[in-house]
Amino acid sequence: MTAGEALPPAGVGEGEASTETLSGYLKLWWQGVKYGELGSLPIIVGLGVIVLIFGLLDSTFLNERNFTNLLLQMAAIATIAIGVVFVLLIGEIDLSVAFVSAVGGVVMTLLLRPEDPGWPWWAAVAAALLVTTAIGFVQALVITKAGVPSFVVTLAGLLIWSGVVLILVTQVSDVGTIRIQDQTVIGFANDFLSDIQGWIVAAVVVVAFAVVQLQAARARRAGGLVAKPTVVIVLQTLGLAAVTFATVWYANKDRGVPKAIVILGVFLALWSFIASRTRFGRHVYSVGGNAEASRRAGIDVDRVRIAVFMISGFMAGVGGIMLASRLRSVATNTGGGNLLLLVIAAAVIGGTSLFGGVGRVVCALYGALVITSIENGMNLLGLSSGPKFVITGLVLLGAVLIDAYAKRRRVARGMA
Repeated sequence: MTAGEALPPAGVGEGEASTETLSGYLKLWWQGVKYGELGSLPIIVGLGVIVLIFGLLDSTFLNERNFTNLLLQMAAIATIAIGVVFVLLIGEIDLSVAFVSAVGGVVMTLLLRPEDPGWPWWAAVAAALLVTTAIGFVQALVITKAGVPSFVVTLAGLLIWSGVVLILVTQVSDVGTIRIQDQTVIGFANDFLSDIQGWIVAAVVVVAFAVVQLQAARARRAGGLVAKPTVVIVLQTLGLAAVTFATVWYANKDRGVPKAIVILGVFLALWSFIASRTRFGRHVYSVGGNAEASRRAGIDVDRVRIAVFMISGFMAGVGGIMLASRLRSVATNTGGGNLLLLVIAAAVIGGTSLFGGVGRVVCALYGALVITSIENGMNLLGLSSGPKFVITGLVLLGAVLIDAYAKRRRVARGMA
């Protein structure tokens, strides 16, 4: 079982209850929670509190228009945070992702300009992603081959790539802004699914989840491992169906489900599969849990680290393209502001451990939903930057404290 999955930890409550029954599974799950395996529980509680507080303070927080805006705001942050999750899983940090995402957006926008050189949208997007992936590769080489801590390398990258963005934009624009004219690219974050398309996507998501869960449980039983009872899978599928179809129904009351959410969903599915179902994914968790033990087991630790930082650069590029599409332009301040804070906070608040080895790709979605809801609610209340930074920082600190507490509980029980 990969780290961060919802199954109870091996050995917890053995002989006391069977995971083949719903009551036994829930009993073992609760024992796991007490031992530090919190899973998505803090997120569920946190979202409930956030919705309650902002819903009471401002009635527009829960209306259809703001709900759709919230989905749009979350998409790019969650996309970049996927790469951050991978970096945190190996116990490293990437402080450059915000401006790497800006480089991706700027490169794409420059290549799309009709006069210079006027590339087709797909070629411009591919080139931008190639550039951001290469940035991740170069930074990873310095980290692995020169032995410089990732904090230092990516902090330097933050400064370097912010300067690159400034240079690229000011060379072609006296006003500091370059508009995107390609309608396909603009549509990435500004087009919406029709009502029927939204229902179809929701149905595909639910069916795919059920099939994957059933197949995983069957494979685990065939290997003599603990697996979720079928009744639990059915209940989880029904819960996902309720949330997914309610989301589509509410979004359809406004403009529909944003296409950016579909793009995010594709990448979530892809990287979740890679993290949980492939040898590379197992190596990522192993390196994050104990790099030296992984090295002795024959894992090429440096190669895993390089690949992870390339993933971070690639997903930063995807998120930067989404942000550029949503704003229909790039500017000298692209990648600045609190973007870095939001994406790192999303990964951590979503449940990815800062200590490495614990978390799931979907943590990026959970955390982005929380942090974007807080940001959205504070904007509706008209709070100034000062209180907004304080509140966001306190939420992040709370997530880190929960992570530290959970790790202590796991260590005390010999589970980490």
